[in-house]
Amino acid sequence: MIPNNACSALKALLDDRVKFDAPMSRQTSLRVGGPADALATPQNREEMAQLLALCSQHGLPRTFLGAGFNLLVREDGLDGVVICTKKLRRLEARSGPTVFAESGVSHASLTRFCVEQGLSGLEFGAGIPGTIGGWMAMNAGIGHREQKDVVLEVESISADGVKKKVLDSAALGFGYRRCAGLEHGAVALSALFQVRPASPKKVKAEVDRLLGQRQASQPLNAPSCGSVFRNPPGDYAGRLIEQAGLSGERLGGAEISRRHANFIVNQGGATADDVLGLIKRARESVRKMSGIELETEVRILGRISG
Repeated sequence: MIPNNACSALKALLDDRVKFDAPMSRQTSLRVGGPADALATPQNREEMAQLLALCSQHGLPRTFLGAGFNLLVREDGLDGVVICTKKLRRLEARSGPTVFAESGVSHASLTRFCVEQGLSGLEFGAGIPGTIGGWMAMNAGIGHREQKDVVLEVESISADGVKKKVLDSAALGFGYRRCAGLEHGAVALSALFQVRPASPKKVKAEVDRLLGQRQASQPLNAPSCGSVFRNPPGDYAGRLIEQAGLSGERLGGAEISRRHANFIVNQGGATADDVLGLIKRARESVRKMSGIELETEVRILGRISG
C-alpha cells in the first residue's frame, strides 16, 4: 500500500494521470495480472523526472511499462508505482541520416514512419511488439539483427530522476535480451538510430515480407506476452517445448501455442496462475527430456501470496 501522503503527492503532480489500485490485466498484452498500487502516466520527460524524484523521496518501488509486452504480473498485483511511458512519443528524422524516438514510441509507429520517410535499416523490427524503451532494455531483435546493431545512443535518466546520461552503443552493454546500461533502475527516455535513405516502396516491401513471416509462424491472433523463454545456446526454446510434447497444452484459459511453442496465449479467461503453471510445466518437461534449464525471457513481477 502507498502511504496517504505519497498518494496525495502523486495526485498533486499528475492529477487524473495517476490511478490507484489499477488492474494490470488492462495494461499487459497477456491480459492477466492483479492490481498495481498506482499506475502513473507522466506527460513529458520533465514530469517523468519529477515523478521519479517523488517516488525516491517516499521510498516507493517503481516498475516501468511501455506497451505491456514481455511482462507477467502475478494475481496479487504489484507494490508501488507502475510508470507508463506511452506519452513520451516524439519521433523525428535527423541528419546523418538518423531517427530520434522517445521511449513511448510504438514499434508500429516507428515502422510506419520509416516507410513514409524512405529510411531503411530498422525493418527487422517490424512486428516485434512493444515500445522503444522496452526494445532498448531487452535488446530486442531477430536471429541475425538486434538493437545493438542500429542504436547510436540512448538518453537515460537515473532512478531518482536527478541524473540524465547519453550513452553511446558501446557504453550500453548490450547482451542477449539485456542492456547493462539500463539496469539498476535507470530508464530510457529516447534512442537515436542509424538509418540510410531508400525508396519508401523498397522499405515497405521488406517490412511486409517480415510481417508475413511473423504472421505465418507466431500466434498473433490471441493475447500473449511474446517469447516466454530465452533460447538456450545453440538451440530454440520453442523446439524443445514442442519436442517435449507440450504444443497445445492447456491450463485454465492459457495454452502453449500450437503455432509456436515458445508462446503462451490467453484463449479467454486465463489468469496469471494459469500462465505460471504452464511455464513451470514447460521447464520441468524440457529439463527431464534434455537436461536443459530454460530461462524465462518474460519478466515475472508482483507479490507472492502465502
